[in-house]
Amino acid sequence: MESVMILLFFALGLLFGSFFNVVGLRVPKKIPFANDRSRCPNCDHQLAWYDNIPLLSFAIQRGKCRYCRKPISSIYPVVEALTGVLFALSYIQIGLHKELLTALLLVSMLMIILVSDLAYMLIPNKVLLFFLPFLAIMRILESLEPWWSSLVGAIAGVVIIALVIMISRGGMGAGDMKLFGVLGIVLGLQGTLLAFFLSCIIGAIVGLLLIVLKIIDRKQPVPFGPYIVLASLITYFYGDGLIDWYITIL
Repeated sequence: MESVMILLFFALGLLFGSFFNVVGLRVPKKIPFANDRSRCPNCDHQLAWYDNIPLLSFAIQRGKCRYCRKPISSIYPVVEALTGVLFALSYIQIGLHKELLTALLLVSMLMIILVSDLAYMLIPNKVLLFFLPFLAIMRILESLEPWWSSLVGAIAGVVIIALVIMISRGGMGAGDMKLFGVLGIVLGLQGTLLAFFLSCIIGAIVGLLLIVLKIIDRKQPVPFGPYIVLASLITYFYGDGLIDWYITIL
């Protein structure tokens, strides 16, 4: 029964991941997605339902559009698979508990942000404003300890990034600041500080590798959102263990 539930959440994540790709790519450009079928970004041909089967369509078509044969961005299957894995992980870690809804909402928001930031270097306000009330309500229903941690975490998230923006004169963006404000509600004060620390470490390591491998230029701007996404997921699922481990080695 347990394996069936894990597979169910993985399949659910695949389906939602496909939708998150659409939302992440269309919302920043104000393209309607509620009643407009998916189209190939290269030839603009309307895609049939069998062109949109998560992972399977990409594999069958060998990563190319069925109509113009131009390559399909690998971000589509990556986000689908990642969402599937994270939905399954949420169930494995939490089980059928109301906190599971918080995890699924957080994963959903972060996957959409991952797509939009990679594509446009933009974290849409509409996405944050959509998820904010739901995450806030869930934190009221399943509060952190102490109860004020979510409020202080949200404030700390905004203030820390605002200071970084002022000191670095644009090293991070307003979208990152707003995102950390929302994350603060979910992660609390300790979690927000840990997520910020991890995002900086991950960003520095990945950025250095990209420069060494000459994938990007030293002065080339890169989206910071993916590092925040990864750091936030690590913090949400494993943050308590990391904090406890750090305290024990001091």
